[in-house]
Amino acid sequence: MSIETVARRYAIALADVVSESRETETVKTELKTWELLISENGGLQSAFRDPSIAQLNKEKVLHGLLEKTRPTKTTSNFLRILLRNSRLTDLGAINERFAAVLEERSGVVLAQITSARELAEAEKAELKTNLEKLTGKQVKPNFNIDSRIIGGVVTRIGSTVYDGSVKTQLENLREQLING
Repeated sequence: MSIETVARRYAIALADVVSESRETETVKTELKTWELLISENGGLQSAFRDPSIAQLNKEKVLHGLLEKTRPTKTTSNFLRILLRNSRLTDLGAINERFAAVLEERSGVVLAQITSARELAEAEKAELKTNLEKLTGKQVKPNFNIDSRIIGGVVTRIGSTVYDGSVKTQLENLREQLING
């Protein structure tokens, strides 16, 4: 199972829990702190990933950290579940998807927009407006530059990709010429 699928499942389940308990921002902040703690500590990453370390020892390490940091019960339980299912080191991907799920539920979608060159502010605004009309939601754009697409724009919203790049258009034309 891909990490995206796993992250989406955990993120949706957690979003359901925090929306009922009204702890959304607290849990989101705490999990981001935990993500940084684990990602910046190679020893913790190794310990939680290493299958030769007994699960009981991993639980003791997590328990000790939870005692020191005192997160909410929801965050503690979620971290324990991730450890039990050997997914604690996937917390970064889960947090990213969790934030996206929360934004979607509030009517906001994240759009990854890649262009071959830096877009002017007017172009960015027009693109954002068109995407909002297309999706019917408020769009939060994240602009990137990749000269390999030659020209045009590639936009990713969730699992949907709108590819208007020159590179793809040339590849499609090449396929049409080869296949007749």
